Amino acid sequence: MRDFLPADKARRERVLAVIRERYRAHGFDEIETPVMEEYARLHAGIGGDNEKLAYNVLKRGLDAEAIRAAAEDPSALTDLGLRYDLTVPLARFYATNRGQLPSVFRSIQIAPVWRAERPQKGRYRQFVQCDIDIIGDASGRAEAELAVATLDTLDALGLTGGSIRINDRRILDAMLEGFGFAPDERPGVLITIDKLDKVGPSGVIAELTGRGADPAAVRALGAFLERPQTREHIPFGSAHIRRALPDGIPDRPVEDLAAIGDAVAASRAERDVPLVFDPFLVRGMGYYTGTIMELAHPSVDYSLGGGGRYDGMIGRFLGQDVPAVGFSIGFERIVDLVGEQTASAAPAVVLVHDRDADLGALLTLKSRLVAEGSRVRLEQRTKNLKALLERAANDGYTAFGLVGADASDLEVKPLG
Repeated sequence: MRDFLPADKARRERVLAVIRERYRAHGFDEIETPVMEEYARLHAGIGGDNEKLAYNVLKRGLDAEAIRAAAEDPSALTDLGLRYDLTVPLARFYATNRGQLPSVFRSIQIAPVWRAERPQKGRYRQFVQCDIDIIGDASGRAEAELAVATLDTLDALGLTGGSIRINDRRILDAMLEGFGFAPDERPGVLITIDKLDKVGPSGVIAELTGRGADPAAVRALGAFLERPQTREHIPFGSAHIRRALPDGIPDRPVEDLAAIGDAVAASRAERDVPLVFDPFLVRGMGYYTGTIMELAHPSVDYSLGGGGRYDGMIGRFLGQDVPAVGFSIGFERIVDLVGEQTASAAPAVVLVHDRDADLGALLTLKSRLVAEGSRVRLEQRTKNLKALLERAANDGYTAFGLVGADASDLEVKPLG
């Protein structure tokens, strides 16, 4: 968990403002949910490994005897927890407020979440997520809308050239079935396959073998991973997807992905198709039921966000299934990549005044500049004027004016 100095905070807010503006431009509406949810909801088996990282809140009024009695059962000690993502709260929000929402609801959530991560570079215990979700649309139109809005937001931040890796949990399940993995083996196999980018095919096969997975199924997977592949270019579509898959995969998820690709490509005229099919994209959240996506950019070798379809989650709270799909931008990763092109267009002026400058005249000058659209700070002149101006520049100020005792004849100069 981190503190942010004024310059860092201002930069983060500029990036957030761009994200909000682009999300709203695509027809999404912002909501807010509490930072805490019920323990049972956060630990309902749908959050994957993140459930293990949740911060739980002790019940009020527990005495030492009650704590000892409940030592073997954490759920008896806690009734609330800090949210570890924004999807579980959204599902609860929709189930609670459905009667006041449109049949197809497009939501924005931008807020902090908490996970008890081990401290390391790039891993934070408190971080901001920027989510857009569409609830109530079972068609691929929802995935296409999310992809277009996300790529447009990336472009608006100056990070052009982004792409979205895409797969479908139905395809993954059909592949594992075809290789011969039993249904109860598949969740663990997916966890191992998710490491493919890091450990390579040999590492995946070694780990599955060490875990005692079905030997014949492991051999079949290994043969597929090591198969010879041609490099001719086939545009994103059914044929492209089929070439990356073993035989026997059902038509429906393949055609669904191809249709999403056609729609996204049509919206981005005269550009390459920004979708990349990855048959071994897994994503670890246990609630995904269909399409899964990750945001990539050529400047980095890690994802900048992701999401997918989670049609079964809201039904746990509502008692009936409701289709839902979402995408989350990794704000903490993106904010470090964004350049100063997101800086505010409004001028920012620091007025450096003498100790004996008339206060009323100073505030009159400041009020005039503020009324003209400037951001203004008053600073009393120090012996080291250069250091004062350097600090102001680091805080985002772009100009300065020296104000004498009578606070007249202001000349504003750029901060170099």
